[in-house]
Amino acid sequence: MPRIGSSDLHVFPLALGGNVFGWTADESTSHQVLDAYTAAGGDFIDTADVYSAWGDGNSGGESETVIGSWFAASGKRDDVTIATKVSQHPEFPGLSADNVAKAARASLQRLGTDRIDLYYAHFDDQDTPLEETVRAFDQLVQEGLVRFTAISNYSRERAAEWIRIAEANGLARPVAIQPHYNLVTRQPYESEIAPLAHDAGLGVVPYFSLAAGFLTGKYRTKDDFAGKDREGQVSGYFTDAGLAVVDALEGIATAHDVEIATVALAWLQAQPDVVAPIASARNTEQLPALLASADLELDVEELQTLSDASAKVRTTV
Repeated sequence: MPRIGSSDLHVFPLALGGNVFGWTADESTSHQVLDAYTAAGGDFIDTADVYSAWGDGNSGGESETVIGSWFAASGKRDDVTIATKVSQHPEFPGLSADNVAKAARASLQRLGTDRIDLYYAHFDDQDTPLEETVRAFDQLVQEGLVRFTAISNYSRERAAEWIRIAEANGLARPVAIQPHYNLVTRQPYESEIAPLAHDAGLGVVPYFSLAAGFLTGKYRTKDDFAGKDREGQVSGYFTDAGLAVVDALEGIATAHDVEIATVALAWLQAQPDVVAPIASARNTEQLPALLASADLELDVEELQTLSDASAKVRTTV
């Protein structure tokens, strides 16, 4: 089991994304997905306090609430690593010390737990002094409410400054970083964030690992995603070069008798410092292809074929 950075958290190499819980997956279906994921050996669940405020009738926190009800029903809280995030919830925007403290407690209540294993600053808040935010995260660790801290969607410069502040003041140092990274979005991660993650010993937990479903191969024409929940996200990946990557994935998937999504995740898992890509499933039927990536080892030639094809992609996402 890979380890998240310098932490003592060892996790399954595929993180289950909670963004669909309480949005495109209702509570009952979400529980079924969580049951199936953990039954297969999965133990790393990723969510955020804002999930899914964008859904009709939602106000944020729905995903955490669903996960919390699953913890209560299953008794599996101690069997999983739970990661959540702060800064985007409509009631708790930004990363001021007061807001971080209140948001963390609200997340704990929704999750029905006494600690968050991995707590991310979801997006940078440049209106709040960075040292104030770093100290607020450290305070949560000191209080035992958070085990380890992490950052998401930070630039190289701001991530480096967070680490510098933490080290200079003896504060909790982030152990992970969560970037937008997949076969059709390799920059700016590879040129800017990856060197920092490696030098600082940060575990990398990529989101949009399947490019909002584009890398499952189910979107071959624009009609395939027209009117769908993720139309806005998928359309940015939909280019001739992007489709060529899907074709390359399909060839390798056929050779291994696996799904296209399995190969896309396996490529990510093979990249330096990547601990566990995040992928979500809105029903149990979507899970096997995701879980299979943990057992698929691509050879050097296959990895290079995918890297070469994806190097030509210029997305607008």
